[in-house]
Amino acid sequence: MTTSHSDLSFDPRPSLQRALLACLPGALALLWFNGWGLLVQLLLASASCCACEWLTRALRQQPSPRAEHSLFGLAPLAEGSGLVSAVLLALALPSYAPWWLTVSSAAFATLFGKSLFGGFGRNLFNPAMLGYAFALLAFPAQMVHWPAPGASHGLLAALQQIFGFGNSLIDGWSQATVLDSLKHNDGLTIDELFAQHPAFGGVGGRGVEWVNLAFLAGGLYLLQQKVIRWHAPLGMLGALFVISLLCWNGSGSDSNGSPLLHLFSGASMLGAFFIVTEPVSGAGSDRSRLYFGIGVGLLTYVIRTWGGYPDGLAFAVLLMNLCVPRLEQLASARNSGATP
Repeated sequence: MTTSHSDLSFDPRPSLQRALLACLPGALALLWFNGWGLLVQLLLASASCCACEWLTRALRQQPSPRAEHSLFGLAPLAEGSGLVSAVLLALALPSYAPWWLTVSSAAFATLFGKSLFGGFGRNLFNPAMLGYAFALLAFPAQMVHWPAPGASHGLLAALQQIFGFGNSLIDGWSQATVLDSLKHNDGLTIDELFAQHPAFGGVGGRGVEWVNLAFLAGGLYLLQQKVIRWHAPLGMLGALFVISLLCWNGSGSDSNGSPLLHLFSGASMLGAFFIVTEPVSGAGSDRSRLYFGIGVGLLTYVIRTWGGYPDGLAFAVLLMNLCVPRLEQLASARNSGATP
């Protein structure tokens, strides 16, 4: 994952295997707080992405990859980028979203995020975030049903909710996220929100704090293994911290939230270590990676605070994907001392 986005000669499988391993702490934390719905979403997204990749290769009459050249020795997984995108997408979606939302989002991520550009190594946009943005725009009503922390259900209840048979569980356990509650606060101070609203925990979202810590642990593992470099994560988290500190209005009712709330709510740590470090659609050089991360951090805060969506990570990443060529030019000019 540290390779340049233009380098297609490397073997990505070891890095992708470590990325999947690093996702495990965060996935287990989500499973603990949200229940078995996450496992169903992971299976749906993975099957959809792999099926779409297989269909694309068949339509193009491209040979299927051999098992010895595939992730975990499984030919349907190919080099593994589709599985990683599917896992990241499933981790970002609501754990009990209807099955057709997950399948269509995963298909959109694969077909329009990768296949349209020629497959792995050529995609302009981050596939997982493209699929997530598609879900937000196409199915806004279904994307607001997030399970309350601790309101997890068994496998049968998860299957009932996701596949639409049996009684709906939405009214019993769904609630607004902490970022959504903060955005639509009708006059309570921050202290009152933390004291009265069940979505708020110690410094951020209840339960989501631990999920973010788990993804932070996974991200530190990726750094230690040299799968990713520090520039993009530091740029994103640093920019998010600084702008939220500058715009923080204490505990007043018009406060936009503390820096810690923004760092440990939503998909902050997942985005910093697993999304902005995507090597193909992201920046290639160290300096441009830093610029890329800073841009994502600033845009995420702007969209969270003044935009129409509680967590603007997906749109921030996609907008910065468009800026990568210019970021590379700026970084190159800065390194050479020339005027960009």
